[in-house]
Amino acid sequence: MKIAIAGYGIEGEENYAYWSADPANDITIVDEKEVPAKPLPAGVATLLGPGVFEQLNGFDLVIRTASLPPRNIKTDGKVWSATNEFFAKCPATIIGITGTKGKGTTSSIIAALFEAAGRKVWLVGNIGIAAISILDRIQPDDVVVFEMSSFQLWDIEKSPHTAVVLLIEPDHLNVHADMDDYVRAKAGITRYQQAGDICVYHPTNPISERIAHEGNATVRQKYAVAGGQSVYVADGAFRTDERIICSTDVLHLRGDHNKENTCAAITVALQHGLSDEAIENGLREFEGLPHRLEYVKTVNDVAYYNDSYSSAPPATVAAIKAFTTPEIVIVGGVDKGFDLQGFADVLLARQNIKEIILIGEVRHKFADLLATGQSAGQGTATKLTVFDGTTMGEIVSYAQSTAVAGDTVILSPGCSSFDMFKDFSDRGNQFRAEVLSL
Repeated sequence: MKIAIAGYGIEGEENYAYWSADPANDITIVDEKEVPAKPLPAGVATLLGPGVFEQLNGFDLVIRTASLPPRNIKTDGKVWSATNEFFAKCPATIIGITGTKGKGTTSSIIAALFEAAGRKVWLVGNIGIAAISILDRIQPDDVVVFEMSSFQLWDIEKSPHTAVVLLIEPDHLNVHADMDDYVRAKAGITRYQQAGDICVYHPTNPISERIAHEGNATVRQKYAVAGGQSVYVADGAFRTDERIICSTDVLHLRGDHNKENTCAAITVALQHGLSDEAIENGLREFEGLPHRLEYVKTVNDVAYYNDSYSSAPPATVAAIKAFTTPEIVIVGGVDKGFDLQGFADVLLARQNIKEIILIGEVRHKFADLLATGQSAGQGTATKLTVFDGTTMGEIVSYAQSTAVAGDTVILSPGCSSFDMFKDFSDRGNQFRAEVLSL
């Protein structure tokens, strides 16, 4: 089979390793960069340079990397993806999770609950583990928990047995054609569900509800509200209408948004027959993910939190609502086409935010929006600092100089990182290292 590997970064490497393992495949690596992000294998055929994705006639299969829009590929063959390959061949039950924020945390909690119940679990997808890299190791009785981005769902041809649809809000509009394109991609998680399948979805978000009804799942269950087998929080406990499952005190994560994510995870667990004991044990064992409201250190009674994963305004809004202490919030980076005015209004409305440190490419534009809001009487006590420093060391040093005892400093940018850092993990790792050195 003549195969084009379209896009050669981290995922492209995995795609090449998987499809080149069959000696019958004739592989060509295709990338619009003259020098791809990853080193090319010796002896492999290549098509490199601007416009090559539109010149792929003659290939039987074009394997697109997740972030490459299918609309950008011109071929008389079939456009395929690692996600489609995995879904076509995985022998185990797949639980898929999507949403604008909370995917990684919810996926990880679900995995922790099944592990506590004694199941073999594979946590894959957008969380960082390429699903096809472990496909040959998965057994029919295992459970696959798959965090799914809109990019992975763009051209999906099969939906998971259990779909979890978290809050859906605008995101990645610098890559998707528009909001409709983003929502259509997300809807792939349920579009091909059939009788016997399960969908757990956000209780109030109309887009999530619409996606939940895209396919033909037998069970459609909201979470975080009373009714049916939904898990919600009441009187300090995770519970259903029928019983208390466990205290919320077993959860190590801060913020109401994380309790909501946990409700989604427990609702899935109940649909799969997990016991209350396994659920409680799983929550006790789960410590949270790096870069998601990760506590780093307290210095001179100032607490520092790394929330670098929050690369969209809704995630940052959820993070800042997790605290009532005076907050110094580090915000900014690359504008991905979000509603920055709405973001500014929410920040100014939080009375416990004492200072906003604006960094990165968007800092001046965002400062103007915040200043306009203050001129209209919003958040006039909030200090706005446009910070022109270019290193995380300078940013943390300034935050330390302006904080006083009792404050909370949060890196929660609400924007992409690529102007100053390699990615969100690089940004968070640098923040953590600088804080630990204080």
